[in-house]
Amino acid sequence: MKLKFLFIFFLCVQIYAQTLTGKVIGIKDGDTVVVIDTAKIQTTLRLAEVDCPEKAQAFGTKAKQFTSDQVYLKEVKYKVTTTDRYGRSIAEVYYDNDKYLSAEIIKSGFGWQYKQYSTSKLLASLEQEARNNKRGLWVEPNPIYPSLFRKKNN
Repeated sequence: MKLKFLFIFFLCVQIYAQTLTGKVIGIKDGDTVVVIDTAKIQTTLRLAEVDCPEKAQAFGTKAKQFTSDQVYLKEVKYKVTTTDRYGRSIAEVYYDNDKYLSAEIIKSGFGWQYKQYSTSKLLASLEQEARNNKRGLWVEPNPIYPSLFRKKNN
């Protein structure tokens, strides 16, 4: 039994440590994409370290459009870091010569650094720069963080 557990554990570690490739075939919202790999397996990826406005929220549609403009129908590299409570793979997604999608979203003002899961000083500075320059959602006087919006509207 112990040996079986260790095998599964090491298999999971290998999967999470691996850099995979796929083509983005769907954009669910600003921070969730669908990729298909060479084996024709579709995987929903929740972007690591970023939280975008909800669809019904101000800038939700613009965040989705920004993500689509960046990666739709493009080959991407991604590294699954964990799974969330909905079973989605949380992943760092890279495109166009290793641009980090989460960083590009934050830098352009279409999402927040997801501080509950990210301690990146780079992402914190990109968010602050977007705020200071009133990019994207930061043109609003008091943008509502997505988790607060969800609580308020449920």
